[in-house]
Amino acid sequence: MRTSRILGSAVARPNVNALTSSLPLPFQISRHICSAASGLPRATQKHTRTAQFHSLIGKTGGLSRSNSREARKYNTKSTPSEAPPFAFAFDIDGVLLHVATPIPGAPEALKFLNDNDIPFILLTNGGGKHETERVKDLSQKLGVKLTTDNFVQSHTPFRQLVEGPDSLREKTILVTGANAEKCRLIAEDYGFRNVVTPADILKAHPEVFPFDPLLDTVYTATARPLPRPIFTPGSGMRLSDALKIDAMFVFNDPRDWAYDIQLIVDLLLSQQGYVGTYSPKNGDAALPSCGWQQDGQPPLYFSNADLLWSTGFHLPRFGQGAFQAAVAGVWRRLTNGHELQRRVIGKPYSETYQFAERVLTTHRHEVLRRRGHHEPGTLKSVYMVGDNPESDIAGANDFQSEAGTEWCSILVRTGVWSPEHAGEKALQGRFKPKVIVDDAREAVRWALKREGWTGPAL
Repeated sequence: MRTSRILGSAVARPNVNALTSSLPLPFQISRHICSAASGLPRATQKHTRTAQFHSLIGKTGGLSRSNSREARKYNTKSTPSEAPPFAFAFDIDGVLLHVATPIPGAPEALKFLNDNDIPFILLTNGGGKHETERVKDLSQKLGVKLTTDNFVQSHTPFRQLVEGPDSLREKTILVTGANAEKCRLIAEDYGFRNVVTPADILKAHPEVFPFDPLLDTVYTATARPLPRPIFTPGSGMRLSDALKIDAMFVFNDPRDWAYDIQLIVDLLLSQQGYVGTYSPKNGDAALPSCGWQQDGQPPLYFSNADLLWSTGFHLPRFGQGAFQAAVAGVWRRLTNGHELQRRVIGKPYSETYQFAERVLTTHRHEVLRRRGHHEPGTLKSVYMVGDNPESDIAGANDFQSEAGTEWCSILVRTGVWSPEHAGEKALQGRFKPKVIVDDAREAVRWALKREGWTGPAL
């Protein structure tokens, strides 16, 4: 998985209220996220539409290798009337997979849960592929049947921004990521109708980035005509006739950092999001924040804050959080120390855990209903299995469920965190898991023992 570490005091820890208060109310993601879920499976919609997302800081679990919880006896196969009140949430990179290679024990753990009708979801800060494509790919790699009903990736909550009174459905948005064209197609599938990529702008105006970019080999093949021209001073063009960007989205880890940073910063400095303009309010000491981002500039959304992630290489690699840090660093230099106002979702933020719990609750009802549990009862515990103290563990520890569900954090040794590089000294406070185990299979075994499971052994 990946490591969350955001530079700057504005977002030094996952306080979503602080993050969402920095931009005008119409763009606050918490309002959008609870407004609709039209892109989710129908069974999920009724639970998600009423979701209210809050940033609440919870208690951290104590590091332990004992099972102090009072044992409870559940066996879905032998006693359909006793529905287990627990479920699992798994990170993917560093927990189930190292890039394309399954981590030993992970496929067996998921298959065991499927075979015994124990609900689980995959909750990842990864992205860049549509949910259906990613689930198909994961099913093949892991050899386990998966569906979009129990899968949440970092940008999945973006789909809800097309609904509600402040909908961005008909607005013009800029998207980027590892493959900006694929991100555009995902955004369009979510319901955004006017999606622009960096390739579109560069194709129409190569002068915006005159540094021998990959125009001919990469960008030309995916560029579409701009819906409106870029504003050119002195041309007689009316501002209202120029291209206006209403929001910017980073769907996953960009590849062309230099060009993407240039374009994002241009829009952060613009007048009301019109490409090619410069706000007269920038640097005005009489205005809040000296006028920076005070002139209707488009809000900037990041789908996760992971600084590092676990790959096939023996050391962690930079993730989207590193790109975010680069944008924030450039912004700080340009504005004489002002912090970049932006929205960040994904783990460890409570918005994402709230969203995931709604999806998991709906999926659990469906799984248990198929086993004859028409009254599945309350979901009392969710075991969050992750490899990253700064996202998986901190997020589970911080999250306070509105339904009273306990989120129990389990750290595995197969990913970002390792005793050799970080050690248990780094696992303090909100980064301290309930238990450390070797891998996903051992995580499931520990949780089953804690729950008093009497069914088949894993």
